[in-house]
Amino acid sequence: MLITFEGIDGSGKSTQIELLKDKLQKAGHKVVVLREPGGTDISELIRGMLLNPEIEIDPVTELLLFSSARSQLMAEKVKPLLAENAVVILDRFYDSTTAYQGYGRGSLPLEQVHQINTVASHSIAPDLTFYLKLSLEESAKRTAHMQKDRMEKSGEAFFRRVIQGFDDLAEQEDRFVTIDASQSQDQVHTQIVEHISIL
Repeated sequence: MLITFEGIDGSGKSTQIELLKDKLQKAGHKVVVLREPGGTDISELIRGMLLNPEIEIDPVTELLLFSSARSQLMAEKVKPLLAENAVVILDRFYDSTTAYQGYGRGSLPLEQVHQINTVASHSIAPDLTFYLKLSLEESAKRTAHMQKDRMEKSGEAFFRRVIQGFDDLAEQEDRFVTIDASQSQDQVHTQIVEHISIL
């Protein structure tokens, strides 16, 4: 089973992923958590480039780098784990590419972004995607103390387009479960667990 978590920074993805991992493991499932971009040696090297605030990257190059990191992760880790019937939880997946590089950057027409996503994911789609929806204002409060990477320095207008991208995907994709991330951690976790059929 492939479960993905999406949302802007500060939405609580990492916390909720760990809570869900613990719950699934206690239920007897093999669970592996991976992040995007990252999860393999090659993907982590690409992550370092993408998040480096000291370099400028063309929007199309950015899109292709994220996709390259994803392809390696799918080939090296995700596909073998799914073949072993493990539960794979991803902190971001190609919906982030659609929202950030498609809507946010406007790097390519959305149809082309979707095509690249299909190739980079080796045609594997999530079984379930949790979209932790948070306002830009609340995100700013929660992340004010954190040092910002290259993506996080993209500005308010960029992130409003990103949020619109996630909102549109949530309406279009049946696998999306939208959860109000401004709620308490326990409230969000409870709502997530309600949608996990193997618990």
